[in-house]
Amino acid sequence: MAPTFEFPEPEEYASFYDGYIQRAKGGNVLETLARQIDEIQEAFGKISEEQALFRPAPEEWSIKQVLGHINDTERIFFYRALCISRGEIQSLPGFDQDEYVRGTDFNACRLGGLIHEFTLVRQANLIALRHISTEAGLRRGLVNDHPASARALVHIMAGHVYHHLESLEAVYLPALIKT
Repeated sequence: MAPTFEFPEPEEYASFYDGYIQRAKGGNVLETLARQIDEIQEAFGKISEEQALFRPAPEEWSIKQVLGHINDTERIFFYRALCISRGEIQSLPGFDQDEYVRGTDFNACRLGGLIHEFTLVRQANLIALRHISTEAGLRRGLVNDHPASARALVHIMAGHVYHHLESLEAVYLPALIKT
């Protein structure tokens, strides 16, 4: 039987994650995570290789960099959820998303490869999440010295993807059309 990761309480995560948490509200979060595979494939799949290099401003990431960031962050949030669900008591490290994007050349990657990477990483994470019991999802730990429950991190994973899909639709694609 699949675990139930009920919607977390505010004390289960740092307040700066509230926007992600709220985007994941409603419904079964595991179903949401599974559905996002199709949503990522659809949203990014309609963009050409040339368009995927577009950035709405010089200081903004390209579309490929956004998807590379989503892939990196997917791994990090899952790792945190796994560690906390297993009872880790040490504070897990934070990360600088801009340094991670600068640390590799996502623009040299094929967009289709980045989409496929997301699909595989998310599928693997879903398999592993189904082995985390509902009780283990309630376990709490620390992330960058902030409280976090495993279930909150699962919701953050979903909300993070929605944050970037919203940005793609509201900022990137309209600006791309104007160019």
